[in-house]
Amino acid sequence: MTITLIGTPTGGPTLLPVYAFRVPAGFPSPAADHMERHISLDELFDLRAPHVYLVQVEGDSMQGAGIYSGDLLIVDRSHEAEHGDIVIAAINAEPVCKRLHKRNGAVILQSENPAYPPRYVMEGDELVIWGVVRYSVRDHAQ
Repeated sequence: MTITLIGTPTGGPTLLPVYAFRVPAGFPSPAADHMERHISLDELFDLRAPHVYLVQVEGDSMQGAGIYSGDLLIVDRSHEAEHGDIVIAAINAEPVCKRLHKRNGAVILQSENPAYPPRYVMEGDELVIWGVVRYSVRDHAQ
C-alpha cells in the first residue's frame, strides 16, 4: 500500500445538518424530517489543527481495517503511536500505512490483509512514525 500526501486542510468551516435519528440501512424512518442541529466537519474531525494532515492511500493491504485504495485518511501527528494503532510511517524512507504492533521489544508493521506478511522492524532499519490515522473517508461514487 502506498500513500500520497495531500497536505493540511484549508478553508473555513461549513456547517452541515445532523438529524436526531440514525439512518436505517433497511426501511426509511418516519422521523426523517427532524433535524437536531448543525455540525462542522472541521470541528468533528479536528481538521483545522496544525498537527492534522491528509493522505490518500493506494493498495489493498489494509482492507481488513476498512481502508481501501483511494480512501482519504485524516492523520494526527500529535498522538503518540501505541500498540494497535494504524499509523502512517516511513520504514527506510518508504511510506506505508500499517497497524503498529509491539511485542516483547519487537516492532512489527502489520497489514490487515492475509495476502501480505508482517514487516518486522530489524536492527539497522529506520522507522519514523508520521502520525496516527484517526479517520478515513471513502468516495462511494467511484
